[in-house]
Amino acid sequence: MKHTQPKLLAAIALLALSLVANAAMENKKEMTNGASVNLPVTQLKYSDTGLFGVDKNVGSLKVAPAFGNFQSGAHGTFVKMPAGFVSEPHIHTGEYYAVVISGVGVNGLQGSKDVALPVGSYWSQKGGENHVTKCISPNECIFFINQSVKFDEIF
Repeated sequence: MKHTQPKLLAAIALLALSLVANAAMENKKEMTNGASVNLPVTQLKYSDTGLFGVDKNVGSLKVAPAFGNFQSGAHGTFVKMPAGFVSEPHIHTGEYYAVVISGVGVNGLQGSKDVALPVGSYWSQKGGENHVTKCISPNECIFFINQSVKFDEIF
């Protein structure tokens, strides 16, 4: 009987993982009406978030939706960050995943050494960790973030 318990637990874990993955896929289908999507960069509609960094003169973050709504739930969002932008130390409630589309970004725990993230780089940011995000290139940065919960920024 002892040997069947790990197999049973593994089967239950596999079933749970399958259900979560299936729910996530259904959620994405719902966000796109189940249709395939092609979104040329020329059709991205950026809006101002009103979120500024340490130097207010640098400008604010702008966002353009790919799917979902970053203010209310799961989403995929393009984030445009002005050159020289340095965020205030902050946290997010939920984890997110990011890819650098243009520019050179930095994302790290408050006080950590900067690691340059050029085009094509990836990072993930755990919820609840105090961190700083920067655009260190001479041109603006564009990141694509994916998050299973709404976006928030807590200072």
